Parts: sequence; structure tokens; C-alpha cells
Amino acid sequence: MPELERNTITYLIGGIIILILTFSIAFYVLKKIGKNPRNLLPVNFAQKIRLPLLIFLASLLARVAIIADIFMFEATKTIVGHISKIGLIGSIAWFLILTFKVLKKQMLKKYDVGSENNLKARKVYTQYMILENIIIFIIVILAMGIALMSFDSIRSIGVSVLTSAGIAGIIIGLAAQKAIATLLAGIQIAITQPIRVDDVVIVEGEWGWIEEINLTYVVVRVWDKRRLVVPTTYFIEKTFQNWTRNSADILGTVYLFVDYDLPVDVVRKEQTRLLNSTGLWDGKVDVLQVTNTTEKTVELRVLVSAKDSPTAWDLRVFLREKLLDFIQKNYPDSLPKARISIKNDKKD
Repeated sequence: MPELERNTITYLIGGIIILILTFSIAFYVLKKIGKNPRNLLPVNFAQKIRLPLLIFLASLLARVAIIADIFMFEATKTIVGHISKIGLIGSIAWFLILTFKVLKKQMLKKYDVGSENNLKARKVYTQYMILENIIIFIIVILAMGIALMSFDSIRSIGVSVLTSAGIAGIIIGLAAQKAIATLLAGIQIAITQPIRVDDVVIVEGEWGWIEEINLTYVVVRVWDKRRLVVPTTYFIEKTFQNWTRNSADILGTVYLFVDYDLPVDVVRKEQTRLLNSTGLWDGKVDVLQVTNTTEKTVELRVLVSAKDSPTAWDLRVFLREKLLDFIQKNYPDSLPKARISIKNDKKD
């Protein structure tokens, strides 16, 4: 066996041993860091970055081998060189994405979207969700660009077509203007926050909650468990209702149509009694008014408040049922009825 070949094999074996030792030490240190409750990194962080860490160390070792010029053939050196460059760039990008995801998850542990007063939590969740999409998008694009530019042939092609880049840029800009507008709308939503995660909205006549806010689209969970997928530009360009923009509490109305002889004060007292008997009412608004009269009926409007829209819906249903039951039992003749007066002018 030639001396140069023996040296190459020796270097390869030594490199593999160094790789295994370095990876084991780094993995052990990361696990120890994750077990410390004072650190931002979770316990399973080492498991998550195990593969990109291995790729990074292997690519780094390959770069060292190329610098040391241990490869016998130039073709092998070229192939390993390209693969190691792509491995370094890809593993660093992968590591950055995983690190940001882990840090985001750790930061959001301080905020509970499930609590009643969750306005601040929803603000933070919305910002982090869109920020995550933007950062991942930028990291992937940069990593792909750097990886492609590491090839001399691609770089030379890029130089040769530089003169036509202006025209190509205009064409691409016109073709992708909708996609660019959608991306910019996602960034604008993250900054201005016309909507937040878990907001109650009415979109295209559908009542539901904001479930996901992505860079290009928003998912609205409709009350009957359907999902509306809406482009982000919709919430910038069109009018929609946001019932929880500043707070979750909301007013609910119930309309009753009764006869003229129903005593309104009695119904008002019954309404107050019913509200005090249920936990659906937040104790703020308790109003009953005569809002309209026609030739046949009197219109009563019940106005009450609740902590959020689902509770307000349940409270409205509860009051409508109980007040109707009260009138039926105590004033059955005061329900709407048609009056017909027949005058007999016949003379004997």
C-alpha cells in the first residue's frame, strides 16, 4: 500500500474519531444546559439539534481535510468541497431556525391565551407567529442564495446575465406583485395588529375566531368548526368586524314582541332576577326598553353584557327562553294577537 494512501486512510479514521468525540461532548453539554431550569433552552433542545449538529461537525471536518490536502484525487476534493459547503450553510440555517422556534416557545410560556383577560397574550402570540414566518423565510432564502453562489459555474452565469437583470426584475415584479403584496400585508398585520390570535371576527358573513396568522394567509375557525382560509390582504383592504379589538366583553340584545297590555316593569324585574341567577352575566349592563310600537305589537329590547361573545350568545338564548316562559305562564293574554272588531248594523 503506497505511503500516501496509508496516510489518507489514517487521516480519515482519525477524523471520524474526532467527529464522534466532538459530537458526543457537544451533545452532552447541550443536554446539561437544557436541564438547568434557569436557562432558556428546554430539556429536549439537544435532541432537536442533533442532526444539524452532526451535519455541521462533519462538514467542518471535511473543510479541514480539504485545507490539509489529504485527498488523493482532485475530483474527490472538489465533490467533498461542494458537499461540505452546502452542509455548513444548511446546518447553520437549520440550527438558527430551530433555535428561534425554541426561544419563541420558551418566551410564550409567560403568556396564557386561555385566560379570560388575554389581550396582551394574544398581541404577543400574533407578533411572534408572524415574526417566526418572516425570519424562517429570510433564513431559507439567504441559505439557498449563499449555497448556490458557492458554485463557480452558477456565479459566472449570474455575472453573464447581470445586464438583463433590470428587465427581468421588472417582469418578475409585475408577475409576483400579488405575492409581494400578500407578504407585505402579513408584515403590516404583525406591526399594526388589526387582528390577533383568538380574536372574534365576522368575515364574509361568517362568525368565528382567528386560529392562525401566517405570512400569506389567515385561518378563521367558524363557530360550526369549519375553517375559512383568507389571504392576509383581505384584512388590510376590506372591512370586517373585530369583536375583541380592545377587550372581549360585549353587549347582547334580545327582542320580544308582546301585546299592549303587558306591564313592562314586571318583565324588567323578572329580567333582573334572571340575570342575578346565572353566571353568564358579568353584572354590568341590565336594560329593558320599549324600542318600537306598531298597530299590532310592542317591541321590547333587552340589552345585557357578558365577558365575551360566546357567553353573550348563551346569555341571549337563556333570557329569550326564560322571559318567553315567564310571559306564557303569567300573562298568556299579552302575547301578540290580531284584533278583529265586527260591528253588527242589522236592524230587526
